[in-house]
Amino acid sequence: MAKSDRVAAIGVGYSTTGRRTGLNRRQLVAQAATAAMRDCGITADQIDGVVLHAGIAGAEPPGLDRIDALDVGHMLGIMPLNFYNSDQGGPAYIHAAISAIAAIQSGQAHTVLTVRVINQRLSSAQERDSVQGPMYVPGDSQFTMPFGSVTPIQTISALPAQRHMERYGTTEEQFGAHVISQRANAALNDDAILRDPLTMEDYLNSRYVSKPVRLLDCDYPVDSASAIIFTTEERAHDFAKKPVFVESAALSATDILPAGFEKVLDMNRNSPFHAAEQMWSRTDLKPADVDCAQLYDGFTIIVFQWLEALGFCGEGESGPFVESGATRLGGSLPVNTDGGACNVGRRHGANFCIESIRQLRGNESGARQVKDAEVAVWANAVGPFSGAVLMTGS
Repeated sequence: MAKSDRVAAIGVGYSTTGRRTGLNRRQLVAQAATAAMRDCGITADQIDGVVLHAGIAGAEPPGLDRIDALDVGHMLGIMPLNFYNSDQGGPAYIHAAISAIAAIQSGQAHTVLTVRVINQRLSSAQERDSVQGPMYVPGDSQFTMPFGSVTPIQTISALPAQRHMERYGTTEEQFGAHVISQRANAALNDDAILRDPLTMEDYLNSRYVSKPVRLLDCDYPVDSASAIIFTTEERAHDFAKKPVFVESAALSATDILPAGFEKVLDMNRNSPFHAAEQMWSRTDLKPADVDCAQLYDGFTIIVFQWLEALGFCGEGESGPFVESGATRLGGSLPVNTDGGACNVGRRHGANFCIESIRQLRGNESGARQVKDAEVAVWANAVGPFSGAVLMTGS
């Protein structure tokens, strides 16, 4: 991007995060947004846009726990709004971030608050009870659910992981090497929920959820909200924290989500490859310039797919690359230096943006700080839709 067109991230913040916190979505959003505003010293009257990613359309909770971008603006005193979007789809938090980035680049807004909120609370006693009697399954799911494909663990993780193992010789020990490395990073992060060290024996003894996927390969469900504030380069230097700049960004959709993750044409080579190709085409930087990578880890196999898609190793080579120690702190490409969503909790990709920003500020990551980090990439989602953002510290 030309320097005059660059967008900067200036403020980041988290809400209280944990299992069954008792907080509703408004409370979580208010906490995260206030933390992000405090982080950079901005006030509500200096913000003119809000983008909220609150879930998948049709899956939102009923009643008072519903929230949209207008609710957020009114609640925080961000009025009038020049831009707002209540994102109910797209590949995790990155969809909200790129929406805000595009709005700023196009001049529709100059400073945009972005938020991802997740609340694990069940909305009724009926939802907590097991299903009684016959169950109607609509659409294509009627052909997969009777055979045990009932959750994302099967379609987004187990099928691609098994295919990767059969196609490339990837091993469960290589998946374990990644899980152990992430946990070592989490041990250095006060924001992480799971911090106890792991051994390969611990990993291999953890139970299968859907073979070859183990419990430790899955992100950790939590109540959480995460907030990042973006602004123009011109305004970025007026605030308390060192700005971090968006160098390049890309969204990809190579299929439609209702078609199902299990029906992508290739289990291992799908939308991340397209997103990565588009992102690299919009910058002069190369994979070798990246100092750390924060890659979506809803399931371990997704990280392996992104390592290959982004060009950090060849196709099918992510297993040996991880096993070599390259992705550990001190390796050639530290990955998920905050511990990833498997340890900091399922913040649906926003944590990877926040960790990239903190690493590029250069003084906020303590013992997990990547020395002289100047370039970071973060990526969300997999399969039919995904996205990636390249950021720089100057």
